[in-house]
Amino acid sequence: MEDKKIYLCLEDGRVFEGISFGAKGEVTGELVFATGMGGYIETLTDPSYYGQIVMQTFPLIGNYGFIDEDSECKKSAVSAYIVREYCDTPSNFRCDEALNDYLKRNNIIGLYGVDTREITKRIREQGVMNALITDNPEKADCFEIMSYKISNAVEAVSCKKPYMTAAENHLYNVVLIDYGTKKNIIRELNKRGCNVAVVPYDTKAEDILSLNPDGIMLSNGPGDPAENTRAIEELKKLVGKKPIFAICLGHQLLALSQGAKTEKLKYGHRGVNQPVKNLKSGRTFVSSQNHGYAVTNETVEAAGGKISYINANDGTCEGIDYDELNAFSVQFHPEACSGPHDTRFIFDRFIEMMGGKE
Repeated sequence: MEDKKIYLCLEDGRVFEGISFGAKGEVTGELVFATGMGGYIETLTDPSYYGQIVMQTFPLIGNYGFIDEDSECKKSAVSAYIVREYCDTPSNFRCDEALNDYLKRNNIIGLYGVDTREITKRIREQGVMNALITDNPEKADCFEIMSYKISNAVEAVSCKKPYMTAAENHLYNVVLIDYGTKKNIIRELNKRGCNVAVVPYDTKAEDILSLNPDGIMLSNGPGDPAENTRAIEELKKLVGKKPIFAICLGHQLLALSQGAKTEKLKYGHRGVNQPVKNLKSGRTFVSSQNHGYAVTNETVEAAGGKISYINANDGTCEGIDYDELNAFSVQFHPEACSGPHDTRFIFDRFIEMMGGKE
């Protein structure tokens, strides 16, 4: 079968010619890059990528195929997927299907054969931009591409009804508010003896408190945090009532509920090699991250918080402690799977807040 040409049209007018794989069609999205050498299965199934065209900077993707057991959610939220080269003959004893087959089955448009290094440099210099993937670049309208905006992202990826996952050795009860949660957050809590009740993003505070949990967890998720006004209002009613641990979008929503502000980053932090520095110990950890917004440093103190971690590259806020409210949050992903695992100990801090001794 002859390779079919397909084009990546950026909002600044630049066009890159590549080859189609995966599903066929046309799509507009926010173009972002992820730096992981591995973990592409987790990237494809991370709900935080909702509405985004994801481009991998590592030049060869798909070597171990797609493994359903490693998925972070049931359905991929990415708008499209771009790689320099993909492997159509994966070799792994756990492989369920090739990457190309997974994209087709999930109706995800793929593009390969473009210079991903050049595109990455362009995003780093000019910032995240929208893009159109099409087989006819002449129909690309820069103003239409620029006008694309991700909206109602959390509503699109949150669970529709509550569900429970049980620990083998039950010690605590945790309510996890699902803003686009990854499965490994639940696994890490289960491993530590937590029965986890997962509830939709818009669950009322009184309904959560009626479950009398030992602690409340706020998950990761996609989109502009400030858009989630209803969720923020409910968090205001929860803070101080139970121990709270928040990750990624949950970190941002918790900060907004206390009066802090958020800002959009130039090109975000995405990948498995982001350095974060603990301001108390001075130690730097390697972390996995996926976010395009950050809590503004200068608004944290006025919101009753204290910055606990910063990004070692650009100094942005990566963690906040709210000591008087028995709550804390991190911007990075301590539950990262396939890795790194440097900050898994942060889950143990949450256990301690609920009365544990781990």
